[in-house]
Amino acid sequence: MIVHPFLSIFNENSQRIHVFMVQLTADRLSEIQTGFKNKRIAVIGDLMLDRYFWGKVSRISPEAPVPVVDIDEESTRLGGAANVANNIASLGGVPIMIGVVGKDTGAELLRALVAEKGFPVEGIISDGSRPTTIKTRVIAHSQHVVRIDQEEKIDLNAGTQKKVLDMLENQVKSLDGIILEDYNKGVLTKELIKSVIQLAKDNRRIITVDPKSNNFFEYKGVSVFKPNRKEAEEALGCGLNTMKDIEKALHGLLEKLAADNILLTLGEMGMILLQRGGSPVHVKTRARHVADVSGAGDTVIATLTMAMAAGATVQESASLANYAGGIVCGEVGIVPIEKEILLQTILKDNGGGVNR
Repeated sequence: MIVHPFLSIFNENSQRIHVFMVQLTADRLSEIQTGFKNKRIAVIGDLMLDRYFWGKVSRISPEAPVPVVDIDEESTRLGGAANVANNIASLGGVPIMIGVVGKDTGAELLRALVAEKGFPVEGIISDGSRPTTIKTRVIAHSQHVVRIDQEEKIDLNAGTQKKVLDMLENQVKSLDGIILEDYNKGVLTKELIKSVIQLAKDNRRIITVDPKSNNFFEYKGVSVFKPNRKEAEEALGCGLNTMKDIEKALHGLLEKLAADNILLTLGEMGMILLQRGGSPVHVKTRARHVADVSGAGDTVIATLTMAMAAGATVQESASLANYAGGIVCGEVGIVPIEKEILLQTILKDNGGGVNR
C-alpha cells in the first residue's frame, strides 16, 4: 500500500484540515479481497422490502394535479438491514440477518428473496403484532415520483427482544463482525443495543453502527459509529455548516460515545474520519454520477465492516467504503455493491495498480 502523507489544506474559515489520500496497490487490494471471503457478519436491525414500480409519465391526471405513471415493470428487492446483508453477500461474505418481520405476505416474500440468494434465514423472527416493513417507490424516467411506507415503529416487546439476543448469542463465537442497522422502526431498542454491544465487547468482535436519531446516544463503546450529516444534526440539535462545526461535533461524539472511531458521511463532500487519539481526516468523495442515493449508507457500512473484518485498517476501510457508496449512487434504486466493480474502480483511480 502506498499511503501519501496527509495533505494539509485550509477551509473557508482558514482552519487546517487533512485530506486522507490512500493509494491501494493491486497486491493490497487482492489481499483485502481475499480476506472478504466467507467473513461472517451479523446484521441486526430493521429488515425491509423495497418494492418498485417502474414506468413513464405522459400526462397529468384529470382528477388532481399529479402525474399519471404508466407502469412498465415491477420489482422487489431487499431493503434496510436486509440490503446491508445483501451487500455483504455481494462482497463475498456470509450475512447473518437478525431482525423481525410480521406474519404476512411481505414476510413470506422477504424470506423467499433471502433463500433465493442463498444466505441464512434462521435469524428472521416473526412477530404477529407488527407488519413487515415495506417501502414502495414509483419511479418514472429514472426519477422518484412518490414513496409509500407500510410500517410499525413501536419498540419490540420484551419477548421478541430476547429472541433477537438469543439468536446473536448462539452465533457470536462464529462471527467476524456485527453491524447495528437502525432505521427507527423499533427493532433496536435501548435495552437491546446495550446488550448487543456488551456481548460484542465480551467476545472481542468488531461492532459498527449505522444510527438514526432516536437512539443516537445509546451506541456507546463501538468500533465505528457512522452517522450521516442529517442524522448528526438532528441528534445534536445544531447545523454542521462549517468545518469548525463538524470537527467540534466529531470530538464531542467520540468522547460522549466512547467510540474507537467516528465516521461522518457528508454526501457529495465525502467523509470525515476521527480516530481516538487522532485528528479529523477528510476522505474525498468518489461519486461519479449521482442518480439515486437510496441504499448508499447501507453499502458504506457493509463495505467498511467487511474490510475491517478482512484485516484492513480503518483508514483503508473508510476509503473502500467511500468508493463503494459512490458507485451505488450511480444506480437507480437499491442495489448492492459488486466486488469486481469496486476493485476495478479503485485500481483505475490508483493508476491501474502498477505500484506493487
